Amino acid sequence: MEGMTLQPPVEPMLAHAVESVPGTASIGELAYEQKFDGYRALLFTPTRAGGGLLVQTRRGVQIQDHFPDLVAAAGQLPDGLVLDGELVVWDPKDHRFSFEGLQRRTAARGRTARRGLAQSLPAFFIAFDILQQDGIELLRHPYRQRRLRLEALFADHRLSAPWTLCPMTTDLVRAEKWLETQPEPSGVEGIVVKALNQPYHPGHRGWYKLRRRDTTEAIIGAITGTPIRPQLLLLGRRDPQGFLRPVGRTGPLRAEDARLVGGNLTAAAPEHPWTGMRFVSARGSRAALKVTLVSPDLVAEISADAAVDQGGVYRHPVRFKRLRLDVTTEEVALYTATGAQEYPEP
Repeated sequence: MEGMTLQPPVEPMLAHAVESVPGTASIGELAYEQKFDGYRALLFTPTRAGGGLLVQTRRGVQIQDHFPDLVAAAGQLPDGLVLDGELVVWDPKDHRFSFEGLQRRTAARGRTARRGLAQSLPAFFIAFDILQQDGIELLRHPYRQRRLRLEALFADHRLSAPWTLCPMTTDLVRAEKWLETQPEPSGVEGIVVKALNQPYHPGHRGWYKLRRRDTTEAIIGAITGTPIRPQLLLLGRRDPQGFLRPVGRTGPLRAEDARLVGGNLTAAAPEHPWTGMRFVSARGSRAALKVTLVSPDLVAEISADAAVDQGGVYRHPVRFKRLRLDVTTEEVALYTATGAQEYPEP
């Protein structure tokens, strides 16, 4: 296909979720990229035939009309270019990348609303791959060569915001630090591992992703299953006014954890703050969970990835690590508007 011009929609190459960095024996030398909490997107600049900037989602939908700030900055980019990357939005009020802001921008209707959001929630495109340059398709080139071309593109054209080059390293120690620490500004949710000699295979899961995980605590407010053998734990945190707000749920408990938790649960009082509340089985699902409210006086230690919405609401199920009978609910981090880890006054 080399020499042909790529046209949207193009299926992006995908990644397997793994728990540890794969060995080099089977896939060769590795590169590690920071993984940002945004929307996967492919960017197409005009060819000689004309046209304008196109921004395609992972599912093939074109969304450039929602991002007039990106369209306005397209003059920095050469023609005949196709980039793969992550679309993110910056919230200057909270000084962080905002997934909620990104959702607001893609849902906005009307030019006036879109331009207003472009001012208050500016978008950035974090490029991590180059699939076409000067109208020449590069899919068969190994990642090593594509990355060098991408770096040269940013240097030669002096690209600046909203165009950003994704951080990459071949140093495993440095990549592990990205997983272990919270980069500033926040928005990095893990790393993606790629083989340096690997071509780009659209639609193929040939990369690996590891999510950065944090250990923290939350209050058990409800369960699925039975109080003797709970299956899932529904978790909450109190807001500054003392109301228990839902923040997420665990995955299925192991048998020994279910016995331990079940042996310490007590029935909920009639004035439980979640009385009448509806819980769904997964994010975006309409299927309701059948839950049993319990007295919110037990603290669970959990391991959670970095995909967190406002208020510290986890977008993915968290992992139950252990019951913290030595910690009171007053010691658990508060639910806050930004999701920052704030703690009650001692």
